[in-house]
Amino acid sequence: MTSPHSARRAAPAPRLIATDLDGTLLRDDKSVSERTIAALAAAERAGIEVFFVTGRPARWMDVVSDHVHGHGLAICANGAAVVDLHSGGTFLEVRPLARDVALDVVSTLRAAAPGTSFAVEFTTGIHYEPKYPPFFLDPGATVASAEKLLFEEEPGAAAPVLKLLAQHPDLYPDDFLATARASAGALASITRSSPTALLEISGLGVSKASTLALCCAERGISAEEVVAFGDMPNDIEMLSWAGRSYAMGNAHPDVIAAASGRTVANNEDGVAVVIERILAGTLDD
Repeated sequence: MTSPHSARRAAPAPRLIATDLDGTLLRDDKSVSERTIAALAAAERAGIEVFFVTGRPARWMDVVSDHVHGHGLAICANGAAVVDLHSGGTFLEVRPLARDVALDVVSTLRAAAPGTSFAVEFTTGIHYEPKYPPFFLDPGATVASAEKLLFEEEPGAAAPVLKLLAQHPDLYPDDFLATARASAGALASITRSSPTALLEISGLGVSKASTLALCCAERGISAEEVVAFGDMPNDIEMLSWAGRSYAMGNAHPDVIAAASGRTVANNEDGVAVVIERILAGTLDD
């Protein structure tokens, strides 16, 4: 497959680095290496802004909150929220999934992929169905059907929905993604970042790329001035949008095809390797 970047001219000097976290900036043990910490700080000192752009909710950002400088912002929940890490994860902007749309997606996926279970990520936390697997679940969460979780006595009065999560116990992850997009892709943005059959569903048009583009426009930064990093399908739009982009050595094949370049794996500090080359002036176009 031809990369969307193959015909582009050389990009201008980078002004912003946008990086995914899990499988990209973070090592498999969820740590940030000393080399990566140093590279991020050096980029900021050189006047290059760093944005963490992740599928994680704001409450899971403590792993990098000490390493964000300057603006202190992060893009969370695959673009559904912009948060201020300097203030402990305050929501500055929310791009929600409408509850009626979420209900339509639930109904559609139950029919297209019987056995699917759901969780709902609100700005206030996650709630889930009884059969939803125990992935880092909040012991204080409500356990009920997705239909009940999404019900509002007064429309518009309840907490915004950041994303809907859908899990299937038997389907292959990419097959589940293809089925969901074919059946419900006209309703919402559907992607995945887990190695399991776990889908992440946002409002239509909401993605890491679209929210990053808004943040860059506010700063007068063009796509060509952005360097992006990622490893899973939820990074593809961002990698395709950025002027330079790097798939990690451990990346999904579709991510490798979408990126303009490739770096070494997350456990080998692949993001830091590229940042060091940027600062040394040895980054290839």
